[in-house]
Amino acid sequence: MKIINLGETDSIFNRFIIELRDAKIQKDSMRFRENMKRIGALMGYEISKVLNFEDKEVVTPLGTAKAREMTDQIVLATILRAGLPMQDGLLSIFDRAENAFVSAYRKYEQGDDFHIEFEHFSAPRLDDKVMILSDPMLATGSSIEISYKALLKNGQPKHTHIATIIASKEGVDFIEEKLSGVDVTLWVGAIDDELTSKSYIVPGLGDAGDLAFGEKSE
Repeated sequence: MKIINLGETDSIFNRFIIELRDAKIQKDSMRFRENMKRIGALMGYEISKVLNFEDKEVVTPLGTAKAREMTDQIVLATILRAGLPMQDGLLSIFDRAENAFVSAYRKYEQGDDFHIEFEHFSAPRLDDKVMILSDPMLATGSSIEISYKALLKNGQPKHTHIATIIASKEGVDFIEEKLSGVDVTLWVGAIDDELTSKSYIVPGLGDAGDLAFGEKSE
């Protein structure tokens, strides 16, 4: 699995990461969502650079211009609910993409113990398409693994890009192990070293879903 950490390169991308992490700025839920959307769009632009293109001629009012057009069919898949702003940003770049949605969440048992509860997904056929699976936080990696394997019921994509804003080192290692041998690229904004006992990323940014859409009852 190839890992591309966009935060390691100086760009405006890093300002949006800073604002997402900042405890004062993230109190503005509209700005939090907008920053997630902007990060999704920038990630989409970076992903587009590694897709397949072909020559094309475009007729203008004054003649014919040569151009290069993307040929891959994209499927944008996101894990509800936290991934929706990222999905919106990705869709602003890949505006002809098909879309898929996965319902998966943490279900707590006793104390800090939890498992990922998968409920359902809605997706088009994936055969011979490029899938971009987005989730803003990659903590343990279990949600991504479960969602990816569930989506494969609709076919085998020719390549999968996983897009996440903040990941833990443990989560990255988990995905590398579980998706070993699979044609996958992981795009990430930052990789943090620590997970708490409740599997929250430190320093992370908190609960992305709650910050974007309001707190939920357990």
